[in-house]
Amino acid sequence: MPSGTQDLERFVRSSLMRGCTRKSVETVLLDAGWTPEQVRGALSGFADVEFTVPVPKPRPYLSARDTFIYLVLFTTLYLSAYHFGSLLFQLINRTFPDAAMPYNNGVSQSMRWSVSSIVIAFPVFLWISGRIRGEIAREPIKRQSAARRWLTYLTLFVAAVVVICDLITLVDGVLGGEITVRFVLKVLVAAVIACTVFGYYLWDLRSDERVA
Repeated sequence: MPSGTQDLERFVRSSLMRGCTRKSVETVLLDAGWTPEQVRGALSGFADVEFTVPVPKPRPYLSARDTFIYLVLFTTLYLSAYHFGSLLFQLINRTFPDAAMPYNNGVSQSMRWSVSSIVIAFPVFLWISGRIRGEIAREPIKRQSAARRWLTYLTLFVAAVVVICDLITLVDGVLGGEITVRFVLKVLVAAVIACTVFGYYLWDLRSDERVA
């Protein structure tokens, strides 16, 4: 932990022990040049309860079990999202074939692989998600899992990159005059999947902040 953060936390702890109000501590720290985020972070480390000494709140933690569970969760999410998009792309190709690229009307190997991946990965994702929600309901401290937060932010990053690349592809297609029905549908599919994932996990993080 950086020395500056340690100094800030020691100051907040000492101030609260001496009976200073949280508002007065916040004001003096802001006047001293600390950023609002740093001040809120330091104050949020202590519960706003009446006691003779400051009561620390649980901090994010990292455990091998949680890391394993969340790695499986997000891996199955990525597999499900990717192969769902791939399957829709192939259905679009079948519905709007390109005359220059004849499409096989049979079930292609890639379609079988996408369906197989979804059939296995998505139920696993739902099952693990249900277990995690149940554990968090019983033990709210599990929201503080470092593995959960890191992988959630990584997922937000991946989804944001997909949306940005999708928009770049759309603009490039417009400028190149290559707009077709199947091109637009594929862009929409990628955008909807990425935005759905991004929106859900952003909401999940905001829920954590409200609970905290």
